[in-house]
Amino acid sequence: MTYKHPHGHVFYRKMDHARPKISHGEGIYLFDESGKKYIDGSGGPLVVNVGHGRSEVINAMTQQAEAAAYVHAIMFTNQATEQLSSELAALVPISNPRFFYLSSGSEVVEGAIKLARQIQQARGHAMRDIITCRSLSYHGMTLGALGVSGRPGLRKPFMGMMVNMPHVRPPYPYRFEASGEEIASRLEESILAYGEETVAAFIAEPISGASLGAVVPPDDYWPAVRQICDKYGVLLIADEVLVGMGRTGKWWAMDHWQVQPDIMVTSKGLAGGYFPLGFIAAKTEDVELIRQKLGDWNHGGTFSHHPVGCAAALATLHIMKTEKLVENSATLGQKLGQMLQDALSEHPNVGEVRGRGLFWGVELVQDKVSKIPFPAARHLAWDIWQRAFDKGLIVYYSQGCADGQNGDVIMLGPPLIINEAQLDDMVGILTEAIHEVLAKK
Repeated sequence: MTYKHPHGHVFYRKMDHARPKISHGEGIYLFDESGKKYIDGSGGPLVVNVGHGRSEVINAMTQQAEAAAYVHAIMFTNQATEQLSSELAALVPISNPRFFYLSSGSEVVEGAIKLARQIQQARGHAMRDIITCRSLSYHGMTLGALGVSGRPGLRKPFMGMMVNMPHVRPPYPYRFEASGEEIASRLEESILAYGEETVAAFIAEPISGASLGAVVPPDDYWPAVRQICDKYGVLLIADEVLVGMGRTGKWWAMDHWQVQPDIMVTSKGLAGGYFPLGFIAAKTEDVELIRQKLGDWNHGGTFSHHPVGCAAALATLHIMKTEKLVENSATLGQKLGQMLQDALSEHPNVGEVRGRGLFWGVELVQDKVSKIPFPAARHLAWDIWQRAFDKGLIVYYSQGCADGQNGDVIMLGPPLIINEAQLDDMVGILTEAIHEVLAKK
């Protein structure tokens, strides 16, 4: 059933698609008005990390809203924002960090590339205005973020409206068999081709998110990237919007390689989905240099440093610490990976099962040997998503991982509160959906 001409006054990104109306959520489950229960196997788009219906978060937001729902960050600070920053400072992989809060992943990425530019200006490098990025990546919906993204379908209509930045090949072991150092060398080639005096920063996802679907780079990749950035004075921006806040079994995906970025962003799980919030983290020395040399940072937002959002994030953070959800992500992530391997690795159309922590992807191909993807017109990932949805499982899907247009991947990223029995239910439904859809290929 589809709604081509809905009677209401709302329009959505996918327009020709029926949407059940949600009644409520509890734990890893959502319930629609008919009473049907859904396992939120992807936490929406990898957002819901502490589960639905957490009274701790709701109460914290209520208390802050009653005290002061909004204060303008140019004029005031507030306790929730200050305390959240103090607690995050002990967790992020940046020494002596400062934090700037905005309302979405796209906004913090936009802010991060502006911050990198202004750090370089404050250092006296006025020509450094290039932000090098990776193909088959996604960093956000705003024009600046799209300019450093590498997802063709989302970029094509707006190419004439944005500044397109240089792209280099991403680590993708399933399709590009090369060492991490070899893949990282493409960054050095790009820096030299454009001139090191023109490159401000390199932005990338530590573990690839929606575009490639949970691709983990070789272990020598990130140390090599850090070395190249240091060699040429290029700032390293880690986009942890999707993979941060415990999603991959550590607080931050960069922690897997003990590599420190110069700037880091996250959003999605920061406030557990209870409030739209993200942050930019940067070194105090860089922030102070801007203050000394430029006076102010040339960026902002009406809802920056929102006290209710920061209260939600602080409560989310406390739940994660108290319930050891990062540890749960690591432990159950290994079990989820094994469950997926056992259930799907022998399927003739499953090319690879990959991931880390509670973020896993299943790439689907026509043939295991050739790795030829299904044509985009087949809409395979969408069909599997729909079949799983009908069965009561919400997953995340993507198309274009193989070459920007073709290539289907199904992703799982459930709330970090999930238990082993619930994992088993989730994998069982997904396996059924994949077998049923591919039986009709």
